[in-house]
Amino acid sequence: MKHKFKIPHTFTIVFFIVIGCAVLTWFIPGGQFNRETVEIEGVARNIVVSDSFHNIDHEPQTWQIFTALYKGFVKTSNIIIFILMIGGAFWIMNATKAIDLGIMAFLNSCSKLQRYKFFQKIGVNNLVIILIMIMFSLFGAIFGMSEETIAFIIIFVPLAISMGYDSITGILICYVAAHIGFTGAMLNPFTIGIAQGLSGLQPFSGIEYRFVCWLILTTLIIIFTLIYASRVKKKPERSPMYKLDEYWRNKSSEISNEEEHQRPSLSAKLVFAAISAIFICYAITMHHSELTMGTHQYDIILFPIIAVGFIIMGFFTVRKSTSNFILTILLFTIIMLITGVLCYQWYVMEISGLFFAMGIATGFAYSFKFDKIIRLFLEGCKDILVAAIVVGIAGGIIIILEDGKIIDTILYAVSQTMVNSGKEGAVGAMYVIQNLINILIPSGSAKAALTIPMMAEFSDLIGVSRQLTVLAFQFGDGFTNMITPTSGVLIGVLGIARVPYGKWLKFFLPIVLVFILIGFLLLLPPLYFNIVQF
Repeated sequence: MKHKFKIPHTFTIVFFIVIGCAVLTWFIPGGQFNRETVEIEGVARNIVVSDSFHNIDHEPQTWQIFTALYKGFVKTSNIIIFILMIGGAFWIMNATKAIDLGIMAFLNSCSKLQRYKFFQKIGVNNLVIILIMIMFSLFGAIFGMSEETIAFIIIFVPLAISMGYDSITGILICYVAAHIGFTGAMLNPFTIGIAQGLSGLQPFSGIEYRFVCWLILTTLIIIFTLIYASRVKKKPERSPMYKLDEYWRNKSSEISNEEEHQRPSLSAKLVFAAISAIFICYAITMHHSELTMGTHQYDIILFPIIAVGFIIMGFFTVRKSTSNFILTILLFTIIMLITGVLCYQWYVMEISGLFFAMGIATGFAYSFKFDKIIRLFLEGCKDILVAAIVVGIAGGIIIILEDGKIIDTILYAVSQTMVNSGKEGAVGAMYVIQNLINILIPSGSAKAALTIPMMAEFSDLIGVSRQLTVLAFQFGDGFTNMITPTSGVLIGVLGIARVPYGKWLKFFLPIVLVFILIGFLLLLPPLYFNIVQF
């Protein structure tokens, strides 16, 4: 009797990768680069000194795989805490059914548009997918949205399910769209800004060709998503997540029509007054905000606009229903997230606090007692705990390679493939190397500090533009981020969406390989024509 192959749990896959890396530390010689500290855009970074590689004793890892897991939790603690706080905050909001009711109202509004010929031809659902993906791709291209997508998965996976698609579609329209934008970024300070600074290039120069690349990559991923979503909608059983998505389908069917018309409570009005007062205080004390877009900075009156917008919108929604007011809180939480990232360099700590405050505010608005709010928050943390644990375990992969003293040896070995390979071969080798290294080190800023100083000098020797070197780094940093188990963001997104890593890898690996090939083709025009300016 044949046994059907069952894809292992994400925990199992990642744990065996950790063991595999430990085995490599017994056979790969130890090595190390010298490093020096330089200041890039006001931030001190350790970079590799060119031609400084030297052999050292390797340190084979055995029982250290268990301490590596501990160190992995420490290394990724910010992402782990972020996932737990997001899960807890949205569990409170989900208990109010506000998001579910909002999705129903949104889909009902979309269905009314089908009577117009224009929407009949293109499809309202298709238009929704296109607009959402363009928005998230722009977020990735402009300010490097990555970790923030974890918070949006809780919204867009249920939306995709309610539209007749699957959880993978929800990941595509949010997480993947943002990372494709991240890959073809125009102004991303975490990759372009750092890499060009390390290369001695004018910050954010060459934006014209990068915009073309972003446009091509975003168009292709939208086309793929529309085709896939259409296939799933016509025959849901085609989805690799059809059985597992039963959780989301059941959750979507639990909505009560009575709650949609619930009259606002006194608690909702008090929360509205409290948030309005906070926005007014910020509007008075911080009426000027500095928006940074690439090398340009704009002084804008932001908080007064946000305060007025919330007061007007909140006034009408709090009178209509508590659920509508809670959705207003969610909307302005997202607005504050974008404001904080663009104007005040917020990262996961500030964003976690923002969503935690959102969860408490929505709980009080729905007349929950504080004790129930805390219990719901803890239930949300418990529900998402597995995803958080896997993120910590994945962090142990790079720890094993670092503690075994072989990470620099691997980097040096693959860099030697560029020698005597000609311009085309050298560019291709740089690109492949960046993709391979990204599987081990998904952090763009860390990888830039590790590889760009060497590759910038090498590009000078073979007569290749440093802009092209940065572009190869940019593409190499983006595509494999969407499949590598060392990415805490990917593991967190899959955990929240309840998509096993094995299923995601089987589904998305062929798409990533196609995009890697397209990325190489996009590197060729700058090699032959002077179209990327300094």
